[in-house]
Amino acid sequence: MRKFYFAICMMCAVSLFSVGAFAADKNLIKKNVDDIVASINKGKAADSFNADDYTPYAFIMKKNGTLVVHPSLAGESLKKKAPPVYEALRNSKSTGVWVDYIWKEKKKHSYVKTTVGGLIVGSGYSE
Repeated sequence: MRKFYFAICMMCAVSLFSVGAFAADKNLIKKNVDDIVASINKGKAADSFNADDYTPYAFIMKKNGTLVVHPSLAGESLKKKAPPVYEALRNSKSTGVWVDYIWKEKKKHSYVKTTVGGLIVGSGYSE
């Protein structure tokens, strides 16, 4: 019986830890995006960022849908390549907002924030 209770306690502890780790990931995503936006707003060039310097990767998109920074799609247009994703990301605000969309058959949650110059900076995770 003690083993059973121990197993239940361990499952609860793992579950609580997972929720805490997930919350920390969302906070890290938000911090990364906020930091990138602040740097761009202070004059740093958008194309000087490297998407893979962030975990998960960060992206920077022009209003017209062209990705300035992305691990594999830099220079391509999301407006042409993935219109529903483009439309979701266009909901970005200068205060930052979480948006949901489907990408490669997976639900994605991205935190996006608009720079003073109108670029959309984001990062997120898949379910």
